[in-house]
Amino acid sequence: MEDNKMSEETPQSVSRRNFIKGVIAAGTVASSSAYLFRTTTMHGQSAAGAVERLITLNVNGQDRRIDVMPQETLAMVLRYKLGLTGTKIGCDRAECGACTVLVDDVPHYSCSFLAHRARGRKVVTIEGLADAATGKLSAVQQGVVDEQGFQCAFCMPGFVMATTGYLKTNPNPTRQELAHGISGNLCRCQDYDKILTAMMRGAEYARKG
Repeated sequence: MEDNKMSEETPQSVSRRNFIKGVIAAGTVASSSAYLFRTTTMHGQSAAGAVERLITLNVNGQDRRIDVMPQETLAMVLRYKLGLTGTKIGCDRAECGACTVLVDDVPHYSCSFLAHRARGRKVVTIEGLADAATGKLSAVQQGVVDEQGFQCAFCMPGFVMATTGYLKTNPNPTRQELAHGISGNLCRCQDYDKILTAMMRGAEYARKG
């Protein structure tokens, strides 16, 4: 009677064991495939439709090799992977301008600019405006210092970067023109008159060289 039970149970036991072995084997194959795929990607031979994660970004004149997820924004990478916290994240939805940086000399909201898009382009943050050798501030930065144009100054880096970019296209703006040129940046202290005065002072310094 017991022999009959054992003979009936044995196939079920073996079947279960084989099933578990199969699951383990499948997991091993999947892990190995993932490793091979990752290795291939690291060597720049990405599979069709894949996004390479280890990329090089030129930030403030230096090439930086960074592990970047496909969905990560430039603002997140600058602040939390490169430690460039001068780039502020305010609204995080491309409305306030606190995260403005220059990409190929053009102001962009870095909170809505995917980091992968910056490959092969020159990114400048507020940390990169001052002279690296002497520490001398840029013309716009000096204008801010001399005019004390901000209250809490959370929005200040964005305004400085937006103005720096705008002056590359119009180095001698009227007050109204500059106000329009940097109107994509918001100040929650609403001290726009002082901000504009500081930016105009910066434009004056830039013209004087």
